[in-house]
Amino acid sequence: MITKLGISTVWVLDQESAKEFFTAKLGLEVRDDTTLGEGGMRWLTVGPKGQPDLRLALMVPGPPTMDPDSAEQMRSLLAKGVLGAGAFTTDDCEAAYEELSARGVTFVHKPERRPYGIEAVFRDDSGNWFSLTQPFDELDETAPWNDCAT
Repeated sequence: MITKLGISTVWVLDQESAKEFFTAKLGLEVRDDTTLGEGGMRWLTVGPKGQPDLRLALMVPGPPTMDPDSAEQMRSLLAKGVLGAGAFTTDDCEAAYEELSARGVTFVHKPERRPYGIEAVFRDDSGNWFSLTQPFDELDETAPWNDCAT
């Protein structure tokens, strides 16, 4: 039986730049940063300080995980900014928005009330978009749902 999610892949265009973005701008911590095997791939993971059992693997499209054509397609999708990589939660979306904006994080939506919580949307330096959400305890079906597209 599945007990929890431990690792999730976030495709990035440059691991060093992504490492800087996720640590310096978002405040995540590096969990792993090593080369697997002689001449192998770089295994770079980060995660929220308060959630030690979750790792985001910052992976560059290409071997050994995908063939060259697929890697090029993935890089193209990243550059277009059409990939959503996940949702981060916060206790105060407005305050987190202000803090992250001051650190240079680019938001595509300011905090707005949604049925599931207060949400802002930002992009990482590879083009992935992330939700930053202050979740409600219960779904609010009266909250607006329109204009949620990134």
